[in-house]
Amino acid sequence: MKIAMDIRRAGDYGIGTYVRNIVRQLARLDSKNSYLLIGRREHFERFDALPANFELLEYPAEPGSFRTHLHLPFVLRRYRVDLLHMPWFYAPAFVPARMVITVHDLVDLIYPPHPGPQVAQAARPWFARRALRKASRVITVSQSTAREISRVFEIADSKICVLYNAVDEEFASPLPGDADRIQERLAVNYPYVLYAGRVGPQKNLARLIEAFAVAKAELSGQPEFADLKLVLIGDELGQHADLRRAVIRSRLREDVRFLGFVPLHVLRVFYSRAKAFLFPSLYEGFGLPPLEAMAHGAPVVASNVSSLPEILGDAALLVNPENVFEIARGIQQALTDDSLRHELIERGYKQVRRYSWERTARQLLEIYEGTSQKRKVRGASETPRT
Repeated sequence: MKIAMDIRRAGDYGIGTYVRNIVRQLARLDSKNSYLLIGRREHFERFDALPANFELLEYPAEPGSFRTHLHLPFVLRRYRVDLLHMPWFYAPAFVPARMVITVHDLVDLIYPPHPGPQVAQAARPWFARRALRKASRVITVSQSTAREISRVFEIADSKICVLYNAVDEEFASPLPGDADRIQERLAVNYPYVLYAGRVGPQKNLARLIEAFAVAKAELSGQPEFADLKLVLIGDELGQHADLRRAVIRSRLREDVRFLGFVPLHVLRVFYSRAKAFLFPSLYEGFGLPPLEAMAHGAPVVASNVSSLPEILGDAALLVNPENVFEIARGIQQALTDDSLRHELIERGYKQVRRYSWERTARQLLEIYEGTSQKRKVRGASETPRT
């Protein structure tokens, strides 16, 4: 088969992690099919040297743009593509090949990224519905997202396969040798609890700030937590005035640090030295950051909603994300209950090992072959085994 895959978001977190790791694993596993990676040279260079059956199809248009919808189908036809794999659900309106779509979540529909024109807002669900109905297979990254897709878009369960994400393989490498200097350079010389991830209304960060204020007040009598800070790592934090207002309201100007985006090696240092990782998100399709924190030995406090109980199991302390005081109690427990901390850390290491990009890529290859031969794919939605 000639398989095309859109890699134009390979530099992102989340979907980018998915694209990078899937391509890496397919390059190791599949020498039979040929792959066209749709994107720019900068996207292609995100990967190590790829084998001869992988080549770049240079395509400058932005994902989801009208040019993509109208022009990309002609390119696919010219290259005689047999199968298109879209790693998100804004596929071209007309695809001259079989299609597999991976849906990570419905966040763009539930929490639109920008108000934008009403026409664009109305078009987004229309294109998503059309693409999902035309796809031969719809892959989701959790059972939670699979149920949402089935309910919202009325997609038959038999068409949906669950293939779990995993922690980026780069997290298995040794920590940077200059970890102390990294923290010194950023003036982080105090104990801290950490949030890392995208910034948006579904991430519930205003409540997290309020909960941290409550927890810090409760811990005021314990000297080891006198200098405790909340560190927030994420994209475009400076553009979220509501979070800065939450800091001011909670009287935490000296106790909350906004670090914005940091490179991967810096993020790993912060994971490894956090007293706890906090992730009170209201909605997640999978939730990679808590697993990344677990891989670095951080005890995790996370939401008990959406996909997080499914993905994290008993390896995290799960709390009601809409209750500030319950989040605060979770923070306190993770910091002060030594027995619980030890259990969370050990369970976290085991939980991370339940997920594997190699397993996911093998299942994906089965779906590719099954789509090509129009046969039923077996075992694609199994829960990961230890």
